[in-house]
Amino acid sequence: MPQYIYGYARVSTQQQDLSRQVDLLESYNCNEILTEKMTGTKADRPELERLKDKIRPGDMVVVESFSRLGRSTKDLINLVNYFEEHDVKLVSNKENFDTSTPQGRLMMTVFQAFSQFERDLIVERTKEGLKSARARGRKGGRPTVNQKDITKAIKLYHTEEYSVKEIEEMTGTSKATLYRYLSKEGNESS
Repeated sequence: MPQYIYGYARVSTQQQDLSRQVDLLESYNCNEILTEKMTGTKADRPELERLKDKIRPGDMVVVESFSRLGRSTKDLINLVNYFEEHDVKLVSNKENFDTSTPQGRLMMTVFQAFSQFERDLIVERTKEGLKSARARGRKGGRPTVNQKDITKAIKLYHTEEYSVKEIEEMTGTSKATLYRYLSKEGNESS
């Protein structure tokens, strides 16, 4: 039996009604129901973040359907994994999904396999892209830095007569590179 049962309901617009979802969640005897009226495509969903902060191992989260929880398949997999990592059971009524059952745990394994597969594909595509770029004579990574330009940029910076943007334009040294070298300079003098 879960320690605490949270319900999460979401609709996409302010005009839509949450009653149907809330009624369903109440049938699960939720201790607390968090509701949101905002599109699922937004990464920042305050009530979902609040839910993630509240959950403790042994709790349960109930949703009417996965479409109310995740913005995309990837987002949904990440959320399911997040709950699993925090030892929180997840129930989706519409999909008849419950991670406390053998079928739910099997689905979790499938979700995690797809998530790992996606990460592996990204790594593979990145390696192929780098290999292809090298074959065309391009190198990856940071551009090489001309030490004379860096020295000039640092001197200009210390004169306090020029803005960083002006120094970038005069020397071709990026703001990030300038600050990185200034940081090294500060560390060496301390």
